[in-house]
Amino acid sequence: MGVFASSGPYENRSDVLRPIEWWNSRGYQVRLTDSVWARHDYVAGPAQDRVDDLHALLLDEAVDVIFCLWGGVGAIEMLPLIDYDLVAAHPKAIMGFSDVTNLHSALLRHSGLSTFHGPGFGSFGASDREAFTLDSAVNAFTNGGVGEVPRRPDDEYIRALAGGRVTAPVVGGNLYTLNHLMSTPYELDAAGCILLIEEVDTMAIDFDVMFWQMRLAGVLDELAGVVVSDLQACGKPDPEVVADRSLEDVLEFHLADLGVPVIYGLPLGHGPHLASLPFGVLATLDAEARSLTIDEPGVR
Repeated sequence: MGVFASSGPYENRSDVLRPIEWWNSRGYQVRLTDSVWARHDYVAGPAQDRVDDLHALLLDEAVDVIFCLWGGVGAIEMLPLIDYDLVAAHPKAIMGFSDVTNLHSALLRHSGLSTFHGPGFGSFGASDREAFTLDSAVNAFTNGGVGEVPRRPDDEYIRALAGGRVTAPVVGGNLYTLNHLMSTPYELDAAGCILLIEEVDTMAIDFDVMFWQMRLAGVLDELAGVVVSDLQACGKPDPEVVADRSLEDVLEFHLADLGVPVIYGLPLGHGPHLASLPFGVLATLDAEARSLTIDEPGVR
């Protein structure tokens, strides 16, 4: 497997050394690119260097799957520099989430590549990452991520905000990132798709603003369904707002009346439990069963 840094840099060297040992102990070989060790303020070196590393991993026949080191910030700088024809000609499984949503959206739109929403390389061997997360990522790489997305082992409750059942491509990622891609050449095309959204440490009022932007842009009118993650540490009240809405109030207001199935609570975000799944493939959202099932494999 190959590793490059798409976004933020490492903090401690053990952030990189731990996951190398984790994968080596299971019989996997790891190739690190130079961007993994690069630091330039809050990004992992110049954008062109990070793009060059991605291109090199795609061309390396010894590399079968590609990890992004972390999320954070900075992947958006790569988007105008990527050779999307090269990506299409050398499709490989690429995994990451959060800020990596920039790559998920751009690579699907311009290369047709099914990438994987899952943990960054730095999660492997980390003390705060559960086996649930790590096993799901390995399973996604080996079988393409097909099957029902599992519920959190510590809380299996899933809420249906709107009923129905639909089979459509699943796309999405981090809501903040998706909003910043709107009206750019790399904007996610979610029309006719099941939209997955995840966030972390975000107030209800900020969700309200982001959903209003999507509503006014017509994005919410064209969806086939919506899957909302468990939204780790989200919904805290804004101390500047006297009468603050709850997080579920905001979700209900913007999503419950779209006329498509909507569920809330699957472990697909920044919590200790993160299930991996491929974007751009057919999936079935069943709000009555409160489930999301991946019907087609991503790149294996």
